[in-house]
Amino acid sequence: IIKQNLAKLAELTGHQYKLYEYYGAADATRVIVAMGSACETIEETVTKLNQAGEKVGAVKVRLYRPFSIDDFVNELPATTQAIAVLDRTKESGAVGDPLYLDIKTAIIDAIENDNAPFTHLPVVIGGRYGLGSKEFTPAMVKAVFDNLALTKSLRKKSFVVGINDDVNHNSLTYDPNFVSSNPNNFSGIFFGIGSDGTVGANKNSIKIIGENTSLYAQGYFVYDSKKSGARTVSHLRFGPNIIKAPYLIHTAGFIACHQFGFMEKVDVLGNAAKGAIFLLN
Repeated sequence: IIKQNLAKLAELTGHQYKLYEYYGAADATRVIVAMGSACETIEETVTKLNQAGEKVGAVKVRLYRPFSIDDFVNELPATTQAIAVLDRTKESGAVGDPLYLDIKTAIIDAIENDNAPFTHLPVVIGGRYGLGSKEFTPAMVKAVFDNLALTKSLRKKSFVVGINDDVNHNSLTYDPNFVSSNPNNFSGIFFGIGSDGTVGANKNSIKIIGENTSLYAQGYFVYDSKKSGARTVSHLRFGPNIIKAPYLIHTAGFIACHQFGFMEKVDVLGNAAKGAIFLLN
């Protein structure tokens, strides 16, 4: 029923959604499975890594319940050797997190019933991301793929990325300087104080660029619920290609500070790229 209605939606809107959707190299050996906005970040990173000669891919889960085993396994490349399943939850006391358990069961079931695209069981490991509302960046995605490439003795079977797990020591280390976004995109961070006009001006800028030029645009605005008088930080991106980056800017080519006092209290250049432009307004 769901597939029939997705087909109707495609006829009406032109947007084709599948229950499970693969993205990446046709002969990928390492695959990440995830749900939600993390898939945008993973997709962007997969493109960057494949351009560098790696063979990686990702499966985006759009339908979790009910779970269709056949539709899922048919999205996996026949060359798949290792799979990392990402959950944004911590099921304490369980043998694994929800999506990880379902994916592993689905693959074993498909192999037993001769419905899988491969004959041998791939390595399937589970990991957690985004705990404590932490960011999920391309650098972390690369760390997950790098972990899959390790030998059995070195690979972390149950890992966490994005937080420092100083209890179980299951954290994956990653290079925060790894960036997968299009180098032609503009990325800027603006520091201001609530009610000084910075956020409003940036929202207008994004609207003007998005509606009146051929560029794609994105804006994220970080501020306290009591915005007036508190620090605000605006993250703006725009460029010629679709922006698949649901995370804050960590390497900005342009940084603006609209309050002189921040210069002594805030590391306003902490996220500046090499050769970035700094505007003290």
